[in-house]
This record gives sequence, C-alpha cells and structure tokens, in this order.
Amino acid sequence: MSVWLVTGASRGLGAEIVAAALAAGHQVAATARDAAAIEARIPDAGTSLWATSLDVTDGARATTVVEEAVAHFGRIDVVVNNAGRGVLGAVEEVSDEAARAAFDTNVFGALNVLRAALPVLRAQRSGHVINMSSVGGFVGSAGWGIYNSTKFAVEGFSEALAREVGPLGISTTIVEPGYFRTDFLDGTSLHTETCVIDDYTDSAGAMRRTAETVNHDQPGDPAKAAAAIVRIGGKADAPLRLQLGPDCYARVSEKLSSMAAEQDRWKDVAFSTDHDPS
Repeated sequence: MSVWLVTGASRGLGAEIVAAALAAGHQVAATARDAAAIEARIPDAGTSLWATSLDVTDGARATTVVEEAVAHFGRIDVVVNNAGRGVLGAVEEVSDEAARAAFDTNVFGALNVLRAALPVLRAQRSGHVINMSSVGGFVGSAGWGIYNSTKFAVEGFSEALAREVGPLGISTTIVEPGYFRTDFLDGTSLHTETCVIDDYTDSAGAMRRTAETVNHDQPGDPAKAAAAIVRIGGKADAPLRLQLGPDCYARVSEKLSSMAAEQDRWKDVAFSTDHDPS
C-alpha cells in the first residue's frame, strides 16, 4: 500500500486516478480548489481518502498541504501533478493574461507542489513523481501553441528532475495522454480566446471547430488511463515517458521519425560549425 498525493482531483482524469488508486488499496491525499467537490465525486471512501483544498498557484498552501498529508498518513510515496488549465487560440491571438494564467497553473503550480513534496521524498530516499503532460507536450499543434509551451516546459524540467532525483531513489514519469473523454474541452477547464484573426481560419480556427466537434466524443477512456497510471505508480522500472492512447502513440512516433529525418538531412550544417583544427 502506498500513499498518493493527487492534485486537480475533483473531476476528469484526476478524479479517475484517485478512484483507481483507492480501488488498488492505496491511501490518497486528494486536492482541488474545492475539497467538497472531491468528496462529492468520490463518496464513502472512508479513511483511505483525505481531501483538502489547494490552488496550486499558492506555494505556501502547497507546503501546508504536504505537511498535513504527511501528518495524516505518515508519508507520501507518489506525487501526481495533475492540476491543469487549457487555452485554445493561435499564438498571436492569446492574450498575455491568458498565457500567464496557463503557465501559472501548468508550470509554476506544478513546481510549487514539487518544492513542497520533494523534501519529503528526499528524506525517505524513495518516491515517484508523476507529472501530467499531454501529447501536446511533445507535438505542437495549431491552436494549442501556448498550451503546448506549458507542457513542453513540464517535460523539460521533468527530464532534468529525473536526473537530479534518480540517484536519491526517486523516480520521475511524464504522462502524455492523447484525447480522452473528460471535460478538458469544456469551458470549466479550457479557456478559448475570443480574439479571432481571419488569417488563422484554416489553422487555429480549424482546431477551434474540431474541439467543439470532438468534445465528449474523444476515443480515450479516462478510467483505463487512470488504471494504467496507477499500475506504474511506485514501480522501480516506471518509464520516463508514458504515452496513453493510440492517437498519442502515433503522433509521437510520427514526430520522432520526422525529427530523425530532418536531423540527418541537415547533419553537414551541424558539423560545419566547429573551429577548424589548429
């Protein structure tokens, strides 16, 4: 039995992760902006569930929550940075306010939780950090540029984190879901810019129309995604990256192939930039 700390746990994939972890016999410290929403979503969990309110952009509160979770359960074994915010619009269309709000939650919020939790994991010399990214954290798409950039940032610091905490007995996994049937595309989770530039009608505009069409008709089953995450939680051989969904797997494979071909095509230029031998 492990103790899980899950942020953004009141709905969507976060709530499914909490439910799957409880079903597997784990104890869970679950957080969301409104703790009552967690208890309403997952009633009758008994003493295995401890729910509390946390806005991940509040670093001081994140520290308090971790301290309270350790006092309640005695330890933390798996930290799931799931709280997130979406923003849809062409890079030029997204306002500074909307871009900063996305970074505040997706990047700085995750860092707040890590700064609070890592001292506990380091003292234990064990633990597993699971940072939720997206297929959009590996592959950029028209209309998702700012959201992509937040998840690219998560992937960047997670790669470095894995090298830093690995020698201390702590694992790191970046989870990259494709399209799953959650409320991510609803207005409660996704900010869609009202600024529309006609020149982007066939790129970001097409993505806006696609998002409306596929909402609540995505191919991925969030309960199955949560079960997969719980299966690898705390495992010594957990991957650095975990793609979820055939759509994500295909897009990542396509980008890897494209990058390899482009790198090979421009190899001579790359090798032409060193100083000449003296």
